[in-house]
Amino acid sequence: MNYRHEFHAGNFADVFKHIILSRILLHLGAKPTPFRAIETHAGSGIYNLLGPEAGKTAEWRGGIGKLIAAAPPPEVQPLIEPYLQIVAALIDGEPPRYGGSPWIAKALLRRQDKLLLCELHPRAFATLRDNFGYDARIKLFQIDGYARLKAFLPPVERRGLVLIDPPFEAADEFARATKAIEKAWRKWATGIIMFWYPVKDAGICAAFAAHLAGQGIKRVLRLELQTGPPTPLGPLARCGLIIVNPPFRLDAEAKILLPWLCGVLGDGEPGFLIEWLSGE
Repeated sequence: MNYRHEFHAGNFADVFKHIILSRILLHLGAKPTPFRAIETHAGSGIYNLLGPEAGKTAEWRGGIGKLIAAAPPPEVQPLIEPYLQIVAALIDGEPPRYGGSPWIAKALLRRQDKLLLCELHPRAFATLRDNFGYDARIKLFQIDGYARLKAFLPPVERRGLVLIDPPFEAADEFARATKAIEKAWRKWATGIIMFWYPVKDAGICAAFAAHLAGQGIKRVLRLELQTGPPTPLGPLARCGLIIVNPPFRLDAEAKILLPWLCGVLGDGEPGFLIEWLSGE
């Protein structure tokens, strides 16, 4: 499938992914020592929700649109409030825009932290540079993030996150991601690695998870969120995250967040998965 960010900005998958991302970055920022965040497929970072791409699909109305209108219970509110505050700065504008993972990471960086953004597509990179090139804490690379990732690791800070969020344009995307995760972990065994994937074929995703579980990686958490019945040819209705070295209590936070997100974003047959592939 082709899952370019600009067509799906702000949808249920972005909401799920970016809430978890914000939780991880907040955990990293809780310690005074610096951290580094690295993105292999950054996209353009900010998306016009009424533009030709996101406006065509309008998937954001079933994602961030529903979330903003929801009334979270007391146990959920503190877990989503930082994310909501970050995206509100753009959603409330004219035209409404959605900030992707670079925008969320930038908002949660401190003065001592760094963000490296890789994006290969020329047009997306040009927009990314316009949106983030002014910040001295951020470095931009027009390059295949898979190819460059090994050179970035381990970061000098020894703390941080790698986000792998590809558009799934290549038929071998799961294989490429598997190699990238394994190589990144072997170079930086204490780093957090987060990989987003669409669930169009449950068998392929299960085989991918089983393979990772057998590679000796010490701590691997798998999360999935479903808003409707997944179909191979229909719109995306389920997606997942693989998180290597998740912060302490992230699984407990997911147990609060995912059932609630199912209720808010689900549209028939919602569901979720929280499982440790290795080393709980």
